[in-house]
Amino acid sequence: MEVSLSLCFAVISTVVALWFVKLTLSGGKAKKKHRLPPGPWTLPVIGSLHHMVSLLPHRAMMQLSRRHGPLMLLRLGEVPTVVVSSAKAAALVMRTNDLAFASRPHSVIADIFSCGYKNIAFAPYGDRWCEMRKVCVVELLSSNQVNRIEVIRAEEVGNLVRSMTDAALAGATINVSAKVVALSNDVVTRAVFGGKFAKQGEYLRELGEAFRLISGFCPADLFPSSPLVRWLSNGERDAKRSNDRIQRIISDVMEERKTKRASGVGGCSNEDEDLLDVLLKLQQEDSLNFPLTTEIIGAVLFDIFAGATETTGTILGWIMSELVRSPEIMAKAQQEVRDVLGENRATITNSSIAKLHYVQMVIKEAFRLHPPAVLIPRMAREDSTIMGYDIPKATNVFINVFAILRDPAYWTNPGEFKPERFENSNVTYNGTCFEFIPFGAGRRQCPGTQFSWSLTEMVLTNFLYHFDWMLPDGASLTSFDMSEKFGLAVSRRHDLKLRLTPHVWFKATPKK
Repeated sequence: MEVSLSLCFAVISTVVALWFVKLTLSGGKAKKKHRLPPGPWTLPVIGSLHHMVSLLPHRAMMQLSRRHGPLMLLRLGEVPTVVVSSAKAAALVMRTNDLAFASRPHSVIADIFSCGYKNIAFAPYGDRWCEMRKVCVVELLSSNQVNRIEVIRAEEVGNLVRSMTDAALAGATINVSAKVVALSNDVVTRAVFGGKFAKQGEYLRELGEAFRLISGFCPADLFPSSPLVRWLSNGERDAKRSNDRIQRIISDVMEERKTKRASGVGGCSNEDEDLLDVLLKLQQEDSLNFPLTTEIIGAVLFDIFAGATETTGTILGWIMSELVRSPEIMAKAQQEVRDVLGENRATITNSSIAKLHYVQMVIKEAFRLHPPAVLIPRMAREDSTIMGYDIPKATNVFINVFAILRDPAYWTNPGEFKPERFENSNVTYNGTCFEFIPFGAGRRQCPGTQFSWSLTEMVLTNFLYHFDWMLPDGASLTSFDMSEKFGLAVSRRHDLKLRLTPHVWFKATPKK
């Protein structure tokens, strides 16, 4: 939970006093000198925190990096943090020295929701993480699961199109942000659990609270040596309560599934297995190098929901925002979709989208301007040297994807929404071109990349094909709000609300 300003001042005052005591007791012993990256001026105890008072740290870091260089040192409280803000520096960290920077920073809140770093997203690099990553790629993203999720996506997008058509005919304004988040949740819930379950609403609410806590400011992460700061922080207590509820719900779902199977109910073929079935089968087989406990399964499912729902819902909101602001781009994308796909298509699936080159450019440009994960966290596993600067072991490293994707050294007029910049480009989402890494790169690249952009592609194509979009009555483009809200994914500060009309297809009169 975010801490009030007055509480922060109280914490800082206490830590200042403790710092002076520590300095006195240390006797001023000299430490080995490192050639550290440059950075802004610091204050005792709080370090560089006064430079980060913005509610949008990715933008504050980008502005600082423009002055101090692509490799910049910040001292966030007690924690040294290197910020990487260029494609060249990112390639050195995530490709050349990928193994040295393959771990994750320590975080009080992440520790709780990952059940002691037993998941994939927050776990430190090691044998356990490698095996869980392999399980994710080989089992959870197998060809059977990919085909099964394709069917789920098509059905859920079809349901969304029909519900939006009904709302449009009734003259309602559509909360697009809420609709796409709900769609993401429905797709992932069916993929993981096979359908709705008794406590689904409570589970999704607790996940929302968890995402908020993870993305918030936790003083204990900035002053890890201070028991007082940790005691004053409410975030840890709230996180424990929320995680207990999440684990209890998952445990109940798993016990119910096991009971049904034991009684001969609910059995299914490999083609029909949902992701929970796959994990339960691995648990029963006990074929991994460590026990796949209920707690670990709950942490892995947390990863899946966090990665799939936050990313997809966020980027779809930004894409529709940019298209509404640029009517000529919207019209061009709609024309391509309708010309290529023809008349009276019910639901468009991914197999129909391969020829929609301009739509794919629109999506890439939206991911460039609005990458959901703007600060990718890593931690140095060993002493390293990058661009002539020393990066000591245990230093936190933030890859500022937001700054890289808006770097004028690589992108002309980087703040402009211009899909045509990808017209003669072979850039993909696979993390090999470091000017374009919305999903990261290297060992810690997001394993759900294909899931996210595939669902995004399908939803956007259906939106463009079936509907014509406009601002609500009384709204104007000059006052259209594009402000951001920092979180697990950087989303719109305010929900996107639009009016739409179903597109009417005119058929030629048949000859007699």
